[in-house]
Amino acid sequence: MLYKNMTKEQLAAEKAVLEKEYSEHKAKGLKLDMSRGKPAPSQLDLTMGMLTCLDGEYKTAGGADCRNYGVLDGIPEAKALFADILGVKPENIIVGGNSSLQLMYDTIIRALQLGVLGSEKPWCKYDKVKFLCPVPGYDRHFAICQSLGIEMINIEYKENGPDMDEVERLVSSDESIKGIWCVPMYSNPTGITYSDETVKRFASLKPAAKDFRIFWDNAYCVHHLSDDCDKLLNIIDECEKAGNPDMVFEFTSTSKISFPGSGLAAMAASKANIDFVKSQMTYQTIGFDKLNQLRHVKYFKDFDGIKAQMKRHADIIRPKFEVVLEMLGKEITPVGAGSWNSPKGGYFVSFDGIDGTAKRIVSLAKEAGVVMTGAGATYPYGNDPRDRNIRIAPTFPTVEELRAAMEIFCVCVKLATVEKLLAE
Repeated sequence: MLYKNMTKEQLAAEKAVLEKEYSEHKAKGLKLDMSRGKPAPSQLDLTMGMLTCLDGEYKTAGGADCRNYGVLDGIPEAKALFADILGVKPENIIVGGNSSLQLMYDTIIRALQLGVLGSEKPWCKYDKVKFLCPVPGYDRHFAICQSLGIEMINIEYKENGPDMDEVERLVSSDESIKGIWCVPMYSNPTGITYSDETVKRFASLKPAAKDFRIFWDNAYCVHHLSDDCDKLLNIIDECEKAGNPDMVFEFTSTSKISFPGSGLAAMAASKANIDFVKSQMTYQTIGFDKLNQLRHVKYFKDFDGIKAQMKRHADIIRPKFEVVLEMLGKEITPVGAGSWNSPKGGYFVSFDGIDGTAKRIVSLAKEAGVVMTGAGATYPYGNDPRDRNIRIAPTFPTVEELRAAMEIFCVCVKLATVEKLLAE
């Protein structure tokens, strides 16, 4: 029976059963961490050959010595690899260090201090700077804005991406809105991939701010769970068609392809944007780790090599997503205690409990030895206005650990739900 249809007496009896079950799980003393979307050790093992693939080679095809200074925007081979991944030309790419998050942070810092292409003045010279934030979203995007004093405005997700009616209304009417965060493919945490119409509407925005930028964090562009995968329209192409070629900065990395701590990050944009960014970067660095760039190119060779690697990753993590979805379907669906997505890729499952239960669920899980992403983390300022969204990150634990963790999670969801209904 659905919990919402139970009498108070039935709910009280269910609560007693759940409390007993919860105590039994708690007594096991488990210590399981599902707080971040980390690759499992077995995934990291897939790329160990990269550590020895250079075998004394240290020059690019053009003869550049990767041990030395120079090559600000990345070796040609690495630029070509990322160009194939993102569907752009090598001239539209800057290859950075190991972190796309760092590239995003640096891009915003430069915009604040120096402005972007076409700026009348740096963003910091305005009275207020605002970003639109589709929610639930990526907590580190929000943390960047909060740390830099950028005001954030929530934009609700629809089935095919952010609420574009609201995006268009706000962007066209408020010149203090300088940007929007987007995770367009298998978004973190909802797993939604933006529809073709959504991408085209982004590309056709008419911002009040001439220096408005779309921050297109395409982190999961090759992270499919099977051959039945989503497709995403090319935002760089669409912006050019719409007459807004300079409006988007796109980012990606190999953090969950090779080694998260030692991967490669890249930024894609119009040629004019790239040239402008390079002119600013020249004071920041002489160049990033070219030996690591060369390692990636030698190991993966080309985009086909990347796709083959991602199939190996999918074989490891697909069963984990299946466990999560199986357990939720078995334990939560019959009682109507929540809803969730069934993503075709990415790294997360987004769970919505009934309003007012997320913090309690996460707290109960932690007491029983399962650490989840903090409730509220998927919203700006850590404030989920309905206190319902929880990001489930299934990739790091083993299948056996994950099943144990999900047993506890489901009990916590049911217990928190019953408690909430009894209190109403």
